[in-house]
Amino acid sequence: MPEPKHRIRALHTPTTITVYQAYPPAIGRPAAQDGRFPGAWKRDRMTWIKPSFLWMMYRCGWATKEGQETVLAVEITRDGFEWALRNACLSHYDRAVHADQAAWRRELRAAAARVQWDPERDLALAPLPYRSLQLGLSGEAARRYADEWTVAITDVTALAHRVRVLVREGDRAGAAKLLPAESVYPADGALLGHLVGA
Repeated sequence: MPEPKHRIRALHTPTTITVYQAYPPAIGRPAAQDGRFPGAWKRDRMTWIKPSFLWMMYRCGWATKEGQETVLAVEITRDGFEWALRNACLSHYDRAVHADQAAWRRELRAAAARVQWDPERDLALAPLPYRSLQLGLSGEAARRYADEWTVAITDVTALAHRVRVLVREGDRAGAAKLLPAESVYPADGALLGHLVGA
């Protein structure tokens, strides 16, 4: 059975979901050490979280891009994650979802979060034919993420580097064994219907 175009895949438990972000060490290391985002983390700016480890690796270049040298696995409550989805809008206009562009713009301005669906990635970071969720949090959502929803923060930079080495050495099986055990996140139409277009 082919993989659906839009589906959330993530490391999750009955109460939490793990998302990934990459930061400069000055932000990432204190966050991992203290288990919470430091005061220097700007709560008034939009922040993007990614449930897919390999999409994060694509975005940060295996933790080598400037300002993205520290990769964090942020475990947050499922209640918080789902609140963000319910209060999110697609980041782009989609005629299958929105009445018109004006309606989409109004919804986007009012939304606490926004969603993008980008091609999922394989171990070579090549695009796959199905999509991975990115969730942008701003305003109330960003503050709740940092100060209420976060359960634990782990520095997974060393894991990123190890997986990259194995991929470069041609040991894809070994690299795959190290990946987080992401599985389909239970999200029904009531949760994602307004976020899945054509």
